[in-house]
Amino acid sequence: MRRFFGYYKPHKKLFILDLICSFLISVANMFYPMIAREIMQAVEVKNLQFIITWAIVLGGIYLLKCLLTFIVGYWGHVLGVRIQADMRRDLFRHIQTLPFSFFDENKTGSVMSRLTSDLFEVSELAHHGPEDLFNSCLSILGALLMLTYINGWLALAVLLYIPLMILFAGFARTRMNTAFTNSRIRVADLNAEIESSLTGVRITKAYNAKATECQKFDFVNGRFKDARSDAYKAMGLFQGGMSLFNDLLYLLALVFGGLMFYFGQIAVEDFTAYILFITQLLAPIRTLVVLFEQIQDGMTGYKRFCEVMDTPGEYEPEVPVQSEMEGDVVFENVRFSYKQEESENVLKGISFTAKQGKTVALVGSSGGGKTTICHLIPRFYRRDGGVISIGGTDIDAVSSETLRAKIALVAQDVFLFAGSIKDNILYGAPNATDEEVVEAAKRANIHDFVMNLPDGYDTEVGERGVKLSGGQKQRISIARAFLKNPSILILDEATSALDNMTEMQVQSALSELSKGRTTIVVAHRLSTVKNADEILVVENGLITERGTHDELVEQGGLYAELYRYQFRNL
Repeated sequence: MRRFFGYYKPHKKLFILDLICSFLISVANMFYPMIAREIMQAVEVKNLQFIITWAIVLGGIYLLKCLLTFIVGYWGHVLGVRIQADMRRDLFRHIQTLPFSFFDENKTGSVMSRLTSDLFEVSELAHHGPEDLFNSCLSILGALLMLTYINGWLALAVLLYIPLMILFAGFARTRMNTAFTNSRIRVADLNAEIESSLTGVRITKAYNAKATECQKFDFVNGRFKDARSDAYKAMGLFQGGMSLFNDLLYLLALVFGGLMFYFGQIAVEDFTAYILFITQLLAPIRTLVVLFEQIQDGMTGYKRFCEVMDTPGEYEPEVPVQSEMEGDVVFENVRFSYKQEESENVLKGISFTAKQGKTVALVGSSGGGKTTICHLIPRFYRRDGGVISIGGTDIDAVSSETLRAKIALVAQDVFLFAGSIKDNILYGAPNATDEEVVEAAKRANIHDFVMNLPDGYDTEVGERGVKLSGGQKQRISIARAFLKNPSILILDEATSALDNMTEMQVQSALSELSKGRTTIVVAHRLSTVKNADEILVVENGLITERGTHDELVEQGGLYAELYRYQFRNL
């Protein structure tokens, strides 16, 4: 709770204004029964002036209450929206720091749900929670004090009854909490399925898999429906029970107050005020019933928010070493597994040196650990053992920002952000000039294509670059790397998904990009790595062969077998 209310601190003036207005509304509500009591007395003595005076006073109170209600309704919701925005900002920034392993384990749709729908409910709770709780408690306390002022026995009857309502509310609340938590989980699953289906809609159409996708959606939608039904059942029991308690309180007031009036223990105006105060007492109780529902939704969403916020970010050294990170890339007996509980490592003691400015190629069967080696260099994952150093500096000793500033990655699966071609190239260096963008595009062999587009560099690429071909997207990613001007270049299957003609164009751009840079190349097409300074054959997490192309062909091992197989089928 301390953490939750910490988000009110930057907006404390607005929060205090909201509470003050809520307090004044509660006080204003207390006037009606007492003024009604006074008017009843005036009616008995037929004092018209007294009646008119109190009517004017009550009308003025209602006008003030209207203004106060507007402030609470408008600025109170603004307070909730601002707190929600702060939470979403903090959550989004924290997600940016999370390691790759978090995204391996969590679906995109589930993470999006925590950023959107969960925090909307938190926003409602942030506004209505403290305000309604403060207002309701104050109204209940005020009503009980006024009942005591009218007649102590009347107040005692109500005081003995209210604890029963509280006990029932507490019992029902526990059941609601469990049901609404499960409902939140199912909402996240539903969002994840929708995100996955929409992202892969082209594959769905290509394989006529509409029925399969509808079946998967119906399954998660059905689970969501059942979970939400359970939540509403728990909420219905809570509302029904509280409604019964409210009605019984009215019955208690009528019977007990009526008997006291019948036996002459209270006057008619006191009986009237008593009934009106019971009404004033039930209004905040109903508000608390609604608040319980908001608490279930809001706190469930907030717990899911905290789960992500409490997930440790990726590793950063406490005191980062200042280093230029220039020099040889060295692996010394590096071991790694994606999950610590796995008994078998993906990498089982990898050792090699990529000399500065030279090219090292990694080849071998799929699943051998080649891409994993590439991901360890920019510290997307942390090694379990051994040492990885650049220019003699352990990569764990420097900040991720310093490390990744020196590295550019061009992968097989190119990701382009929704936006223009220029925006995507600028991702490599946001402060670059237009001239530098054009120069990077020329070196990536994409400038002529861009200039033939109607909007040139301002052409929108669509979601994930859907409006461009594979080769065009690849060359834009190469231009992005040119603009970044890294000292270490990682090419992970950068041309494997391209046709021969496009591959030649992209390979030409990659050759230009690799000049003077330490380059790590992962490739299945051995024709692209023949000229590498050293070739490493990686199998089952181990380096089984190493040497130049000619040396490996002469050895007659796995590399030679792969090479003969590929060229025999050309």
